[in-house]
Amino acid sequence: MPLISNRAKAMPESPIRKLSILAEKVVKEGKHVFHLNIGQPDIAPPIEALDAVRKHKLEVLAYSESIGFKSLREKLAKYYIKQRITVSFDDILVTTGASEALLFTLGCITDPDDEIIVQEPFYANYYGFSTQSRIKIVPLTSTIDNGFALSSIKDFEKCITDKTKAILICNPSNPTGYLYTKEEIKKLSALAIKYNLFLISDEVYREFVYDDLEHYSILQEKSINDHAIVVDSVSKRYSMCGARIGCIVSKNKSFIQTATKFAQARLSPPTFAQIASEAALDAPESYYIETVAKYKARRDVLVEGLRQIPGVKVALPNGGFYCIVELPIKDADHFTKWLLETFHVNKETVMLAPASGFYYNHNRGLNQVRIAYVLDIEDLKKAINILRLALEQYSEEESLTLYNYEINA
Repeated sequence: MPLISNRAKAMPESPIRKLSILAEKVVKEGKHVFHLNIGQPDIAPPIEALDAVRKHKLEVLAYSESIGFKSLREKLAKYYIKQRITVSFDDILVTTGASEALLFTLGCITDPDDEIIVQEPFYANYYGFSTQSRIKIVPLTSTIDNGFALSSIKDFEKCITDKTKAILICNPSNPTGYLYTKEEIKKLSALAIKYNLFLISDEVYREFVYDDLEHYSILQEKSINDHAIVVDSVSKRYSMCGARIGCIVSKNKSFIQTATKFAQARLSPPTFAQIASEAALDAPESYYIETVAKYKARRDVLVEGLRQIPGVKVALPNGGFYCIVELPIKDADHFTKWLLETFHVNKETVMLAPASGFYYNHNRGLNQVRIAYVLDIEDLKKAINILRLALEQYSEEESLTLYNYEINA
């Protein structure tokens, strides 16, 4: 029998999706599952996007340009200019989701065994992308005790070797909700210049910033035009995850030309999704304002509810719609499965994402979970109550199990 490659065997499971089969099973058994494990927005996309697809006049569903519709790239450039990011449509390459944007980026700037420095916990797929690209992630660990703040620049410098090609951040962060300050972006920019590195910023959650704070993009730092690469997407901004349209933005002409070769190899991004994405950019300002207000309200309800549960620790997220939560348990993987298989309140239970999969070393974050606050407030309150009751019962069961083990030993 032919063998599967070692690289394929090294591909990690998604901590977000690995229990999906189990969740489907319990739903068939009659339970309702509140999905706090995945960032699938429940908010409707702009009506402009859906109407554009419904009312299209295409007679042939043809390839687009490999780098995406020029009209879409022009609209994206105008969007960024409104965000105080001065770019032209030639600085933008449309991709099939932010995932492809990251894969293209890593393909352009790294060779096998090269290294990128990433603050952890990080978006779990960074691990998968690095495995596909045969490169190494060098993690710098942030902690819940200081709200997952950026590590010191000295710690970054200790990680830099002759194999280091880039620093990768997610701003605001998935999974922690941490928002990098202007000062931190400037420090990272100076580091990129000092060591001649690329600075990659995953800015998919740019619009979701709370408490009168502002997002500061690496593309606002003109001193690093040749070093800065932004990865973006319409998935979360417009609640269009299934569209799978993202983009790479960089003023480094050589990088964009190289990324174009990768784009040509996969032919083109999806046509209908580009039509929808281009129309979404015509959504009124009120769409953003109302959407961000909903997520802030959900964040406030979630954090307040979690902080009332004994033994639970959560850092206030300033952006995105995720947070890392520390629970009074030893094994979040076991707890998450137990929640689905065993526990329910009136046939309702909760699905979480164990946080160990968001760390390079999967022995970290064992008592943590990632929660996505993408449910409406009433469902969110129910989910918090279920989690509270579950922890009360689980703690008793876990203690009893440990006690019995010690007696038998």
